[in-house]
Amino acid sequence: MAANEITSAEYIKHHLTNLTFGNHPVHGWSFAHTAEEAKEMGFWAIHVDTMFWSLGLAALFAYYFYKAAQKASAGVPGPLQNFVEMIVDFVNDNVRGSFSGENPLVAPLAMTIFVWIFLMNLMDLVPVDLIPYVAGDHGVGIAHFMKVVPSTDPNVTFAMALGVFFLIIYYSIKIKGVSGFIGELTGMPFQTSNLLLKPFTVVINLILEGVNLLAKPVSLSLRLFGNMYAGEMIFILISLMYSAGWAMGIFGGGLQFVWAVFHVLVITLQAFIFMVLTIVYLDMAHAEHH
Repeated sequence: MAANEITSAEYIKHHLTNLTFGNHPVHGWSFAHTAEEAKEMGFWAIHVDTMFWSLGLAALFAYYFYKAAQKASAGVPGPLQNFVEMIVDFVNDNVRGSFSGENPLVAPLAMTIFVWIFLMNLMDLVPVDLIPYVAGDHGVGIAHFMKVVPSTDPNVTFAMALGVFFLIIYYSIKIKGVSGFIGELTGMPFQTSNLLLKPFTVVINLILEGVNLLAKPVSLSLRLFGNMYAGEMIFILISLMYSAGWAMGIFGGGLQFVWAVFHVLVITLQAFIFMVLTIVYLDMAHAEHH
C-alpha cells in the first residue's frame, strides 16, 4: 500500500495490523478486512501471517541444518557445514559456560531458540512495503494485511517464553521433587527457627519467590517483543519520508540504511539474550539448594 494514498496514521496502523482469521459476529469465519474486525473476532482468532512466517522460517532452519548434517564430512567442509559448525560451537560454548548440570536437551534447545529467533528478527530488515505490496491489494491479492516479523507479535514471544517456563517448572520438580520445589519457594530468602515467625516468613518468601518465578517468562517475552516492535516502528516511520518529496526520500533512504546496519546488532543481541537467559534459568532449575 502506497503511503501517499492514505494518512500517516492509517499507514502506520495498516502495517501494525496482523492478517487475522476468525469467527466474526457478523461475517462468520473469515479474514478481517480492518483492525476493528480483527479485534471483534476475539481471543481465538488466528494471526495467519505470524503463523505462516514463524513456521516457514522454522522449516527453513530445520531443512538447512538437516542438509548440513547429512552432508557433514571429516574432510574439507563446505560453506554450509562451516556455517552450521560455527553456530553449534558458539552455542556449545555458551551452554558449557552457563549450565552446570547434565541435560542433553539444553544445547539443542538453546541452538533452536537462537537460530529461530534470529531468523524471525531478520525479517525486520525486509523493506516494510515490499511483501505487503506483493501479498496485498496492489499485488497478487493474497492478503490485505501482512506483518512479516513474527517476533513483533506478542503471541509468538509469550508462547516461546511460556515454553521455557514450563521446562523450568518441569525440571525444578523433576530434580528437586515437589517438596524440594515448594521448599525452595517458601524457604528463601528469609529463614528463621522461631515457630511463631515461621508462617510469616513462609508467606513472604512465597510471595517474593513466586513473583520472581513468574517474572521470568514475562521478562523474556516482553524484552524480545518490545525491542523488535520498536525497531519495526522506526522502519515504518522512516518509510513515511518517501512520500514527502525526493529530498526527504533520499534522506530517508540513508537513514533507513544506517538504522538497518545498527538493527543487525539488535536482532542478533535479542536472539542471544533469549538463548542465554533460557540456559541460565534451566541451570537454576537443575541446581539443588541445601
